[in-house]
Parts: sequence; C-alpha cells; structure tokens
Amino acid sequence: MTGYAPAEAARRSGFSLDTLRYYEKIGLLADVTRTAGGQRVFTDDDLSWLVLFRCLRDTGMPIAQMCRYAALAREGEHTFGERRELLEQHAARVEEQMLLLSRQYEHLREKIRFYERLPGPAPETAQPTRSGPAVSR
Repeated sequence: MTGYAPAEAARRSGFSLDTLRYYEKIGLLADVTRTAGGQRVFTDDDLSWLVLFRCLRDTGMPIAQMCRYAALAREGEHTFGERRELLEQHAARVEEQMLLLSRQYEHLREKIRFYERLPGPAPETAQPTRSGPAVSR
C-alpha cells in the first residue's frame, strides 16, 4: 500500500488541504489512516475517491449527493443500481448544462464575429448625438 502525505494528496487531487479535511469531516472520505503521530496518510484508494469527487464537483454535483453516493458505495454491491441511477441523473443534468453552454457559446462567438466585421475605431473627432452615443447590443 502506497501512502501519501496530505500535501501530496492535495497536489495529486487538485483539492486544497482544507477541502481534504472538510471531506473527511463530513464523511465523504471515510477511514483515512493516520500515523502514530496522528498525521493523515492517504492511500491509492483514497486518491481514486478524490478523482471521482473532483469529477462530480467539477460537473456541479451538490455535496449532499456526493455524500449519498459515497454512503451507498460503502454499503456494498447491493447498491449498484441506486448508485448508477444517481450518476445517470447527474449525467443528464450535465448534458443539459453542456447544451445550454454550447448555445450560449455560439451566441457569444456570433457577437464577436459581429465586432470583427466592423471597421476600425471611429475617428476621435466624431461627436456623439444629443441622446448620447449609439449602443450596439
């Protein structure tokens, strides 16, 4: 079994030390071993969990659902179906968000293309109209 100091586990997972402590405190990470001096030692299994948690967090899964998934996993194989369902529901929400972002990204790109087609900046001598400068949306 390979052991990793907290700083190394944080570096490998991309989580801060505070986040690692928080995840342990709320039970997301369970049974993190400790040295005789009380320092946490993270295993490859702990790092595998952290990789999954990074994925779930980065894709917007709420902590409560992450905790539910971890609790189900600790209950054993009889929870495979419930875990799969939880992940499928989350994947559907991620897909919806990706579609929304794709549409919004295309809108943003179209707006950038609009500005790229405009001639250079207006001469400094141009005077704004009485109602103020025109605004392009």
